[in-house]
Amino acid sequence: MKKRSWKQIKLAALTLTVFWLCAGAALAAGGGSQSDPLVTLSYLTQTVQPDILRQVEERANTRQADLMTQFEHRLDQLQGGTGGSATYTLVTLSSGDRLELEVGCELMLRVGSAAVNSATEPALIDMTTGGTLANAGSLVQNHLYMATIPDRTLTASAGTVKLLVRGGYSIR
Repeated sequence: MKKRSWKQIKLAALTLTVFWLCAGAALAAGGGSQSDPLVTLSYLTQTVQPDILRQVEERANTRQADLMTQFEHRLDQLQGGTGGSATYTLVTLSSGDRLELEVGCELMLRVGSAAVNSATEPALIDMTTGGTLANAGSLVQNHLYMATIPDRTLTASAGTVKLLVRGGYSIR
């Protein structure tokens, strides 16, 4: 076994002493207590909280403006009886009202009676039977029809007519 020199022993003792002094100083500093916290309550309430609230309010106002724009755009589409949707919409017509259909519009007569008007044949495709409906023909209740050619209109002939409509249309 080698003998250690006095210099090595002194160096080791000095190193241990410095280590214990640093550890004691760190413990004495106490990394934050109620009387001396790392972050003060006044900093949180006077600086951080108002900044966060300002950012949230800015984002909320921006989102609100976006939603209002979307709402107004959709409202403009629906005014005047125009519509177009991926889901069926219940449309109510009075006697004499006309429903103008866009290409691809699907409809089903639920209540009342209505006749189709077109300049060319077929006026509508009856998707329930696989047949067609000619100009001036009356719709059959609970049959699904599709407009495959532009300039197709329905005229309500009963006092109240209710239709399920999916796709583009307008009421005149």
